[in-house]
Amino acid sequence: MAANADYSAHSSVNLQQPWHTYPVETTLSILGSSAVNGLNREQIAERIKYYGKNELQERPRRSNWQILLDQFTNIMLLLLIAVAIISGGLDLLALQRGHLAKIGVPFKDTIAILTIVILNGILGYLQESRAEKALAALKKLSSPQVNVIREGQRGEIDAVNLVPGDIMLIEAGTQISADGQIIEAFNLQIRESALTGEANSVNKSASIDPLDRDTPLGDRLNFVFTGTEVLQGRAKVIVTNTGMTTELGKIAQMLATVGNEPTPLQKRMTHLGNVLVAGSLILVALTITIGLINAGWSALEELVEVSLSMAVAVVPEGLPAVITLTLALGTQRMVKRQALIRKLPAVETLGSVNVICSDKTGTLTENKMTVREIETVNRSFLVTGEGYSPKGQFLDSEQRAIDPKTDLELHHLLIASILCNDASLDLDNGHDSILGDPTEGALLVLGAKAGLNLSLTKQEFPRIAEIPFSSQRKRMSVICQGVNPVLFTKGSPELILEQCLSYQSGLESLPFGDREKEKVLVANNAMANRGLRVLGLAYKTLIYPPESTEISEDELIWLGMVGMIDAARPEVQIAVARCREAGIRPIMITGDHQLTALAVAKSLGIAQAGALVISGQELDKLSPIQLENIIDKTNIYARVSPEHKLTIVRALQKKGKFVAMTGDGVNDAPALKQADIGIAMGISGTDVTKEASDMILLDDNFATIVAATEEGRVVYNNIRSFIKYILGSNIGEVITIAASPLLGLATPLTPLQILWMNLVTDGLPALALAVEPASPNIMRRPPFSPQESIFARGLGSYIVRIGIIFSIINITQMLIAVRLDPLFGNTGSWKTMVFTTLCLAQMGHAISVRSSDHLTIEMNPLTNPYLWVAVTLTTIFQLMLIYVPALRDFFGTQFLTKEELLICLGFSTLLFVWVELEKLVLRFVLCNGFDFCQLFSI
Repeated sequence: MAANADYSAHSSVNLQQPWHTYPVETTLSILGSSAVNGLNREQIAERIKYYGKNELQERPRRSNWQILLDQFTNIMLLLLIAVAIISGGLDLLALQRGHLAKIGVPFKDTIAILTIVILNGILGYLQESRAEKALAALKKLSSPQVNVIREGQRGEIDAVNLVPGDIMLIEAGTQISADGQIIEAFNLQIRESALTGEANSVNKSASIDPLDRDTPLGDRLNFVFTGTEVLQGRAKVIVTNTGMTTELGKIAQMLATVGNEPTPLQKRMTHLGNVLVAGSLILVALTITIGLINAGWSALEELVEVSLSMAVAVVPEGLPAVITLTLALGTQRMVKRQALIRKLPAVETLGSVNVICSDKTGTLTENKMTVREIETVNRSFLVTGEGYSPKGQFLDSEQRAIDPKTDLELHHLLIASILCNDASLDLDNGHDSILGDPTEGALLVLGAKAGLNLSLTKQEFPRIAEIPFSSQRKRMSVICQGVNPVLFTKGSPELILEQCLSYQSGLESLPFGDREKEKVLVANNAMANRGLRVLGLAYKTLIYPPESTEISEDELIWLGMVGMIDAARPEVQIAVARCREAGIRPIMITGDHQLTALAVAKSLGIAQAGALVISGQELDKLSPIQLENIIDKTNIYARVSPEHKLTIVRALQKKGKFVAMTGDGVNDAPALKQADIGIAMGISGTDVTKEASDMILLDDNFATIVAATEEGRVVYNNIRSFIKYILGSNIGEVITIAASPLLGLATPLTPLQILWMNLVTDGLPALALAVEPASPNIMRRPPFSPQESIFARGLGSYIVRIGIIFSIINITQMLIAVRLDPLFGNTGSWKTMVFTTLCLAQMGHAISVRSSDHLTIEMNPLTNPYLWVAVTLTTIFQLMLIYVPALRDFFGTQFLTKEELLICLGFSTLLFVWVELEKLVLRFVLCNGFDFCQLFSI
């Protein structure tokens, strides 16, 4: 905790250093408190007034009404609202003039348009109204009650009333409610994974020397923190920080400073809306101006009606619903691949990710410590097997399998591993789990792999005394009753080696010489450099049972060392390779040690031997410019704090990277919220992390992120396909409508008919295009830039080109239909023919647009049967509008003869033929020596 002057209100000492750097006596003095009596009433009242309640503060959020109203600021919805108002005004004017026959059902266009506007607004509200619950989840980490000493009396108070200087009493099972320095502790172990992200329990102590000011959070062994949990032992603590000044409060502050940036898809849709509305208004202005010049003011009302139809035609009313349903379908596919999407836009956003920052423990690794190597003075062994499974082999240095039961040196070490152990192993539930410290669990699994009966071994050597682990001794010892009492000890190899006079060699013990000790130390360093966590084991036989725990732990016999590691998940190495192939850079950000992080990163292919590893302390010393200079070269960050994770993500984003960040602890929440895609762990993740995330990994597996990224790319490709389909058709509609008054013809389409096309004719095939399967090379190319326009890579030119061709086809058909109208004796049917041709032509376009380079006859129709169903249903619906009297009257269509329908069908196939011919031209001409393929690709 950084020093500040706030505490000077209660002390003459001005705090200049972080609390963990002071001896506990100094801390008590600064805070004016007593380890025996605590604070008095006057001090408590004054400090509650000064510091406030011990709780996290929320920032004001938008109300549900504000979120709903914000939906109607969308420029396309505003255009539709204006169209609805003007259309209603024209209907009202027609009613006043008595022109009821002209308008049919009054205000039907207005009602239909406003209905679409309201539905789109509600849809947007439902997407955006999910309340931000990350801070609420943070609050749950504080215990409601806490034991304290005040005025010399022990009592229980509400945790919100804790103040700096309070003496807090904690014991096993306690959820810690404030940050504080330990005054005294007894066998205290605390789980800090919620705050640091590391699974191992931490042994705390009051009697260590004051720490350096740059000591990482996970190494502050004289401090306890809000939101962590006491696993074992008890302690007396002086509260130093409460509320928003705690480490948990800092995380809450960071969460509050992280804004919600719009996703790439949201930015693209905003840009799309701006382009369409601007284009529509320009076209409306040109149409009215040219019409007035040609026909005068008498044609104004008709020109306004044409403009209304154009405005409705240019807005893809069904697009928001289609995109939402597309994203929802994407979430369903992702769930099947163990990825749960919390925020719909994140589905598409995943496809733009080019950097994945992943925590190590539990995501890249199994979160299960596993013994991999054993070293005695004479021999070396390798141990195979995964996780907590008792299946595995013991191999000697020649890679030959050995029986550990018959190897005497190994057998002694395995017995010590089982007995000097407080964990328990459950092999009967089908999941191979451990209860207790993961390191001790790994030793039990080692014994199980050797075929030893763990329960029987403990029964044969019952424990009669123990000396718990302490941070000063860095070892744990137990005394078990055999033929004689035997002391077994495990801990830091260097410190245990100092207590050994001899070493085990077969059945006998031999004196330790300098040569043998040097050999052990070299092996220890080599194992540590390979990222292994190393424990030394030793024993000695006692003559008599101990009368107290004050037992000498010297004159020991060295058994050997075990090297263990949280092994990498076997499937992650393949996933990392897929990332590389897809142009995605994996980065490891962990609270673990540098050597361990480097070892895991090398085994997975995230980094090479000798790769740069940046620690949290080194990050603190880097300026923003220095960090930007190395951010592209560094793939491993170790011993990091919450602030560091946030700093790394922001630095990557400043370099133009699109970042996905994984995490499980509370400390990860700000970085997850800052990242473009925040990914929480579903199994080990805290509620805080899940609430701050966009996506949750149901299996806590890095490989799932890669699978979800693939789905994101598929979704984005499909969104571009149906935008290509919808807007190409819409532009054709707009040009056709705009041309009609210039050709001396009435408006061929009413706003209601255009709404039908945009919602039904466009909507159903567009939804079918949304489930188009992935192309084979989707993960063999770099991600597209999240800053690219929706019209990038030839999409814009395709839309304009196809729109022009579409309009030429329809205008030609319209002119022919007008001339044929009298021949068929069906006055006005030409409008219905234009309407029908527009709708049916889009069916052929939908079939052809599935691929930009493969002909329809080359594609397997069964890969997307939904498209054929959608095309068939839409065609039937369109024919019902012509041949069902009630629908014909409502939509203002006319009955078409067989000949008129055949003309519509003939013209409607021309767009399909054109798109297919374009593919042939692109394949055989443009792509043969000219680099235009990329221009027209999607």
